[in-house]
Amino acid sequence: MKTIIGIDVGGSTTKIVGFRDNAMIEPQFVKATDPVTSLYGAFGKFTVENGIELSDIDKIKLTGVGSSYVTKPLYGLACERAAEFECVGRGGIYLSGLDEAIVVSMGTGTSIIHASKDGNVHYFGGTGVGGGTVVGLSRRMLGMDSISHIVEIAKDGCLDNVDLRIKDMYDKKSSISLAENMTAANFGKLSDMASPGDIALAILNMAFETAGMLAIFAARSKNLKDIVLTGNLTSIPQAKTIFADLEKLFDVHFLIPEHAQFACAIGAALA
Repeated sequence: MKTIIGIDVGGSTTKIVGFRDNAMIEPQFVKATDPVTSLYGAFGKFTVENGIELSDIDKIKLTGVGSSYVTKPLYGLACERAAEFECVGRGGIYLSGLDEAIVVSMGTGTSIIHASKDGNVHYFGGTGVGGGTVVGLSRRMLGMDSISHIVEIAKDGCLDNVDLRIKDMYDKKSSISLAENMTAANFGKLSDMASPGDIALAILNMAFETAGMLAIFAARSKNLKDIVLTGNLTSIPQAKTIFADLEKLFDVHFLIPEHAQFACAIGAALA
C-alpha cells in the first residue's frame, strides 16, 4: 500500500497528512523554532504514529513558505513542490465535497482562490489582514499576543462599544434598507469605556469581516454562493458566529469543513 504524504511547511509550524489507497490518514500539526525542525519533527511523528515505513512512501509533496528551506531529500526520499495557492484550492474542494467554490485561506494574511473539482484553480488575490493583524494589534492595544488569550477575553466582548454600526448612523424611522447591525466602520465608535474583551472581539471581527467581504465579492464575480473557509483562523470560536451573520446579510454560504486547518497540506498531497 503506497502512501502519498502532503506537507505544508510554515515558518515555525508544519502540517502533515497522508493518503493511503485514496483514504486520508488523520492530519497532524507540529510547532518548532524553525521550519526545518518542525518539518522533520512532523514527518517523524506522523510516520511513527501511523506505522508508515519509508519504503511505504510513494511521494512527498511540499508546499508553504518554509518549504524553500528544504534543499535535500527527506530521509533519502525525494520531495516534489506544489504551488501553495493551488494546494489551498484543491484542499478546500476536497474537504467541502463541492464541485466549485471560492476557497479562502485565513492564516497570517488572507488569500482568495476560485477552485473546481476538475482541478481548475485561479488565485484571485488577498489581503494583509489576517492572523498576523490580530496578533499585532492585540499586542499593541491589549498587551497580549497569545491567540488563545485573545480568544478567551473576546468571549465577553461587545462590539457596540467599538464598531460603528448602521443603527448608530440612521434614525430607526429611516427607510434605509441596510441591516441595522451591519458594520459601517470597524473601530469607528471606540469608546473610553471599551473593555479589553470588547477590543479583542472587535479585532477578530475586523479580520473575519475583511476576509468574508472579499470572498463575497469574489463569489459574486463567479455567480457562486459557496465559500469554503480554511486555515488556522477557522479554529477560533468567534468565526462561526461572525460568518453566520455575513451569510444572512449577503445570501451566501460559508462552510468550515472538518480539518479546515489542513487544507493546504491536503491539497499538496492531491496536487
